[in-house]
Amino acid sequence: MHPDLQPATPPAPSLPSAPSADPARPDLRIDWRIPATPPGLSGWLDRFTGPGKTRSETVAETAGAGLCAVLLAAGIAATDLAGTWSGLQLAVVVLMGLDVLGGILTNATNSAKRWYHRPGPGARRTRLLFVSAHLLHLAATGLVVLDGDWRWTLANTAVLLCATAVVECAPVHLKRPVAMAAYTAAVLINLFWLTLPVALAWFAPLFFLKLLVCHLIPEAPLEKAADDD
Repeated sequence: MHPDLQPATPPAPSLPSAPSADPARPDLRIDWRIPATPPGLSGWLDRFTGPGKTRSETVAETAGAGLCAVLLAAGIAATDLAGTWSGLQLAVVVLMGLDVLGGILTNATNSAKRWYHRPGPGARRTRLLFVSAHLLHLAATGLVVLDGDWRWTLANTAVLLCATAVVECAPVHLKRPVAMAAYTAAVLINLFWLTLPVALAWFAPLFFLKLLVCHLIPEAPLEKAADDD
């Protein structure tokens, strides 16, 4: 996870005063409203994960991340490579795994979509800062876990920056298919030309899923019309 460098009170230009509904789907509503956040650490955490997170979102994130973390740990432990890592390398792998798994679920929530895709130029800056901070993930993986693999690190840096630019510049109605194409291309490049040992084969698919699909796609925060949770 990486800090969201935004002011304590989120800007609210052009935000709706009430959830919007489509007569064709009266059972659903879209709610872009962002609740105010307090100053200090509590407000920072709210803005980082998305203000107004519901109990059900928290439960889904926690349960999903916990399940996936157990599966990932079991898979890595079953490989021969895991036993050869130093303490530092193992720590990096553990931190990267937890961050990527948690980030996939957090960035897919309605609360995160409202915050990171709110109106105003500050939202794009926030998204780009968020993605740029993940260059540290690539550096830590390539230079620490892969023992100074500059080729892998620089190639994936180029893939991430180019894919991010393409998605951000795409028209809003094309962002989803463009992001899916960019994600698929990034995974294929890693599968065939930037291959990793089986113990790390999960990294590229999950890393790019978190950023290109879960974070950068501006999906509407959709809810049941009578859902207050």
